[in-house]
Amino acid sequence: MQVVVGAGAVGSVVARLLLARGEQVRVITRSGTGPDGAELIAADAKAGLTQYVDGATAIYSCAGPAYDKWTTEWPPLGAALIAAAEASGAVLVTTGNLYGYGPVDRPMTEDLPLRPNTVKGRIRAQLWNDALAAHEAGRIRTAEVRGSDYLGAGAVSPFSVTVLPKVVAGKRGMLPGNLDAPHSWTYVGDVARTLIAVADDESAWGRAWHVPTPEPLSVRQLATRAAVLAGAPPARVAAMPAAVLRLAGLVDPAAREMVEMQYQWQRPFVVDSTAATVAFGIEAAPTDDALREMIGKGSNES
Repeated sequence: MQVVVGAGAVGSVVARLLLARGEQVRVITRSGTGPDGAELIAADAKAGLTQYVDGATAIYSCAGPAYDKWTTEWPPLGAALIAAAEASGAVLVTTGNLYGYGPVDRPMTEDLPLRPNTVKGRIRAQLWNDALAAHEAGRIRTAEVRGSDYLGAGAVSPFSVTVLPKVVAGKRGMLPGNLDAPHSWTYVGDVARTLIAVADDESAWGRAWHVPTPEPLSVRQLATRAAVLAGAPPARVAAMPAAVLRLAGLVDPAAREMVEMQYQWQRPFVVDSTAATVAFGIEAAPTDDALREMIGKGSNES
C-alpha cells in the first residue's frame, strides 16, 4: 500500500500515477477528498498518522499548512510523519523546496549547505534535519524532493496568483521583484514523478534531490509565453513596489508572508537538477506544456 498525505497539486498527481500502475493507494486529507480510485481518509495529519499507515511501503508527504501557519503547524506535522514512518517501516519521501539554502550566488545543487535567512527557510531546514537525523539513527528511511516555484494544474505561486490570470485576461500583472532575473520553474507533474522514483530506489534514500527542471525564464519571459499560448494580447507586467506588498500584508496574511521571501525574486534563482535527471532518467516537461495545463484548467486552481 502507498500512502499519500495531501491531495493538492502534487499529491493528486502522485496518487493518480500510483493508481495507474496498479498500486493500492490511500490518500489522507483533512477533507477526505482525493482522486477517484484511491481509498480516501479524512484526518488531521498533525494529530497523528500511525493508525493509517499499517502495511504501507511508502509515505508521500505532499501536504502543507497555510503559508501564515507554518510556525505553528509544520512542526507537529513533521513529527507525525516521522512517527508514521517509524511505526510502519515505510519510506518517507517528502515534498520540499529551496527555502533552506537561503540566498546563493550560483545555481543551487543538493550539496549546498542549508543556511536559511528566513523564518520559513529555517522551518523547512529543521524539518529535513529532523527526518535525516531519524534516518541516520536507523529509526526511519527517508529522502526529500525539492523543486522551485510550481507550474501546472493546481500550482499556486506568486506568478500563478498575481501575473498569469491578468495576462490571460489581457490585463497588466504585477509581481514584486526583478522581472528580468532568471528564475527556475518546476512542473508539478515532474515533482510527482521524482517523488515516486525516489521512493522506488533504495539507493536514493538518505539525501535530498532536485526535481528535473527546465532552463530558467524570467517572470517577463514566462508571462510573454503565457500570453502567446493563451491567444491573449502581448503580456504586460510590472514590478510591484515593496511598499505595496507590505501594505497588502496588513490585510492579507499570504502577502505578509511573502515579504521575507523577496530575495528569491530580486536576483537569479536557479536550480541545478542534473543529479536527478541522471539518476532517474526523468526529463523535465517543457515549460510551454506546463503553462498550457494552467491556462486550460485555470491559473489559480487549488
